[in-house]
Amino acid sequence: MQFTTLADHPCHQQAVTDWLWQAFGHGASLAFCAAIVESSLRSEGLPITFIALAGEKLVGTDGLWRCDLLSRQDLTPWLSALYIDAPARGQGVGAALQRHVIEYSRRAGFDVLYLYATFAGYYERHGWEYLGDGVDYPDRAVRLYRQRLAGSQA
Repeated sequence: MQFTTLADHPCHQQAVTDWLWQAFGHGASLAFCAAIVESSLRSEGLPITFIALAGEKLVGTDGLWRCDLLSRQDLTPWLSALYIDAPARGQGVGAALQRHVIEYSRRAGFDVLYLYATFAGYYERHGWEYLGDGVDYPDRAVRLYRQRLAGSQA
């Protein structure tokens, strides 16, 4: 399994856009999701999109964004848009992508990461601390999580 940036493999840009729109679009247009992916085509800095490749096959994606929840713009940065292609699920790709973003974040000097989810159980198993409930647009309840990075006092 290889973990890299989408910027290094832009041939997968449309597939990542389609995944994010289908999984997280919630009424947003495909063009809106494409703009999000386009803005994160970089090899460093924020926002950045990472991908997981099995050989040349795209099997997953996630991002490191400044903000992923408009109601909590005080928190940054965010592990965002974790998505694993259906045939690759249950093989540890999601956990490996999380570790990749955590390590990238440590090297970038961040002390903490945040994420939100609409479900419980998965992120707790991967070391994320449940912080409480939040709200996503337009009034959808979500769960907020934090991952303290090594050596952090956050």
